[in-house]
Amino acid sequence: MGTFDDLASIQPQGLFEGVLARAVHGERITLAVVELDPGAAVPEHSHANEQLGVVLRGSMTLRVGDEERPLGPGDTYRIGSGEPHEAHAGPDGAEVIDVFSPPREDWATAERFAPRPPRWP
Repeated sequence: MGTFDDLASIQPQGLFEGVLARAVHGERITLAVVELDPGAAVPEHSHANEQLGVVLRGSMTLRVGDEERPLGPGDTYRIGSGEPHEAHAGPDGAEVIDVFSPPREDWATAERFAPRPPRWP
C-alpha cells in the first residue's frame, strides 16, 4: 500500500460473522473502516492494542468492561489495552472507524475478500 489509496480498493477482511474491516496499517497505528451487518455480534474479547472509534452510520451497543451503552452516528469510544469488550450491531447495522495502537499485526491472518464497494462513504 502506498501513501494514498481508495477505500474501495482495499481488500475487506472478515473479522467475525457479519463483520468486515478495511484496514490501513502504519508503522505505529492501524486505521480500519468496519462494516457490521444488521444484528452482527463481536463477541467479548480483548487485545493489547488501545482502540479509539467513532460511529459513522447506523447503531450498535458497545460494552467496555462493566459499562454498556447504545451508540449512534457521531458517538465515540475508547477501549484501553487489555480491556474486555463486545459489540452488537443495531437493526440497520453500523459502519465505524476504529483506530488501534500499536498496529493490529494479528489481523494479518484474517480471511480476505475481493475488493468491492464499501458501504461508507
